[in-house]
Amino acid sequence: MPPLIHRSLPLLASLVLAGTAAAQEQAADPNAIGKRVAPCMACHGKEGRAARDGYYPRIAGKPAGYLHNQLLNFRDGRRRQYPLMAYMVQHLSDAYLQEMANYFAAQEVPYPPVPALEVSPATLEKGRALAMSGDASRKIPACVACHGEALTGVAPFIPGLLGIARDYINAQFGAWRSGARRAMAPDCMGRIASQLSPEDISAVSAWLATRQVPPNAAPASSLPAPLPVACGSVPAAR
Repeated sequence: MPPLIHRSLPLLASLVLAGTAAAQEQAADPNAIGKRVAPCMACHGKEGRAARDGYYPRIAGKPAGYLHNQLLNFRDGRRRQYPLMAYMVQHLSDAYLQEMANYFAAQEVPYPPVPALEVSPATLEKGRALAMSGDASRKIPACVACHGEALTGVAPFIPGLLGIARDYINAQFGAWRSGARRAMAPDCMGRIASQLSPEDISAVSAWLATRQVPPNAAPASSLPAPLPVACGSVPAAR
């Protein structure tokens, strides 16, 4: 048995057993969901604000639809780069996963200071241009076209891109390119990631990771225009 899974067995057991008793607990204790998702915080940090090393991402305040989709992707085998997550949610129902997503989406906690990165001005400018304007010659949309003008996401299905560690962003692009991370078809991020070079990804991740999170980091309520690409994870854009 891999060491990570072995060390996490008590947490896994707590979450799975909690799922089977969710309805009874909720009837007896309206705050039961906070207790049942406590195992998630062992990796994702208090209230889901992320681990210090950035390996486990922030889930606090992410749009509920996005969080629910990711839990479904882990459970149903579309996200395969973190076997521990798939193991934790494999027996949980859609409704229970939605309840978990709603809980973490409602958490409003501060972001940590933006870390200093040793990155050249040219790399940052390349990342800024891709994030804000995209590259029409390669049919690569700007990040802001989907993730909102402030890059804080769009409720209920599109996540924000600020306050995320650069290494985590790079890892997710790598997973999309390799097929280890997939989403409901059409997989818009999988397609976009395949069009980006390693240099593009490095530049975008550096620029995003050095952006200050605005005081009001809540997801936008709507996009100013239709999505530039079809995206199966966003029902209105399918």
